[in-house]
Amino acid sequence: MAAITAALVKDLRERTGAGMNDCKKALVESDADIEAAVDWLRKKGLSAAAKKSGRVAAEGLVAVASVPGRAAMVEVNAETDFVARNDTFQAYVAAVAQVALQVGDDIEVIKAAPFPGTGRTVGEELGHLIATIGENMNLRRAKVLKVGHGVVASYMHQAVKPGLGKIGVLVAVESTGDQSALEILGRQIGMHVAATAPTALDITAVDPAELEREKAVLSEQARASGKPEAIIEKMVEGRIRKYYEEVVLLEQVWVHDGESRVAKIVEKAGAVLGGFARFKLGEGIEKQTGDFAAEVAAAAGVG
Repeated sequence: MAAITAALVKDLRERTGAGMNDCKKALVESDADIEAAVDWLRKKGLSAAAKKSGRVAAEGLVAVASVPGRAAMVEVNAETDFVARNDTFQAYVAAVAQVALQVGDDIEVIKAAPFPGTGRTVGEELGHLIATIGENMNLRRAKVLKVGHGVVASYMHQAVKPGLGKIGVLVAVESTGDQSALEILGRQIGMHVAATAPTALDITAVDPAELEREKAVLSEQARASGKPEAIIEKMVEGRIRKYYEEVVLLEQVWVHDGESRVAKIVEKAGAVLGGFARFKLGEGIEKQTGDFAAEVAAAAGVG
């Protein structure tokens, strides 16, 4: 049995971020072979990550990364906002956005891609992070936009660092015009999207099921007025136009002046919008609520 020195334990701890006792045990199990000990801790880390996978992760960060003509955005969730302020977690999320920029927005492809400087994949690195930090985490979604001519601008609301925050927006602006002017326009549209949360670029992109559901609700509301069917039909048409103004980006009123339509702003700039994406951290995730004091008491075996 090779000697397990304090220096060896320290080295392993620095390389893996694991606890002192775990490092000692890993070295015992691997006969002081540090590479084998790293693997042992990785396996243990993945096991620890699996135990935490049932816990709701609705906090975390959104990250954006870009190169000329292309940009990527990802959302990585954790259980608490405390972790979102962790430098290691922030570095991971930023790196994942860079990976997505190279490999695309398929989550499984991103997870299988090499994570820079570790010898692990993006997915394995996430498991390592879960074991080290001690919270459930999830690489939830990604989006990549690109243009042939023009820019893909980004905007980050509630940024904690450049490119990292709580609401991220990508906007593809197609044009052969001045790139700096297009970047400014794209950022302005990004701010608009962050504020108004449109669900479709234009009327043709509205979800048909959502549109039919809206028409059904509006028709029932109109019929409650007791007016003739011909009048009801006109009322519904008017309300659908209002619905489009709420959910369709190009039909919305430009938040920066309160009167122009977004379509007119884009047209005036000699550009075309090729698409947009908006990630709001944790949206659609059902957060668990509970009595924290009771949870602590239960964990301590009190009561």
